[in-house]
Amino acid sequence: MKTVEISVRTGTEPSLTDLTAACARFVDGEGDGLLNIFVPHATAGLVIVELGAGSDEDLLAALARLLPRDDRWRHRHGSPGHGSDHVLPLLASPSLIVPVVDGELALGTWQSIALLDPNRDNPTRTVRLSLLGSSDRHDEG
Repeated sequence: MKTVEISVRTGTEPSLTDLTAACARFVDGEGDGLLNIFVPHATAGLVIVELGAGSDEDLLAALARLLPRDDRWRHRHGSPGHGSDHVLPLLASPSLIVPVVDGELALGTWQSIALLDPNRDNPTRTVRLSLLGSSDRHDEG
């Protein structure tokens, strides 16, 4: 298995950060396999979504409506409304698996891999990329 950790600067406002190019570089020339993308944080998640053309803003606006940053949350450390960030894994998993075919991500035409980070308190995130390639598979014989 091939693996690497990357550091991603997400800033101090809720954001979507496109990871597609970094993932594509990681699997380039690696043949077939499965790419696992994992973010080891309780308040960030991963999504496969169309980015650009207003989609980013629509997604962040929908997230703000679903998980408002107000005082309803019992988890209260950090910035106001931070408890909502801890509910994010319900909507955006901390991991994704993407097929890799001939060293390329097998995404649809408009699909991108993005880090969804609503947490204003952590401006930098770690993302782990792990490729389980077809050469890693052990055939039974």
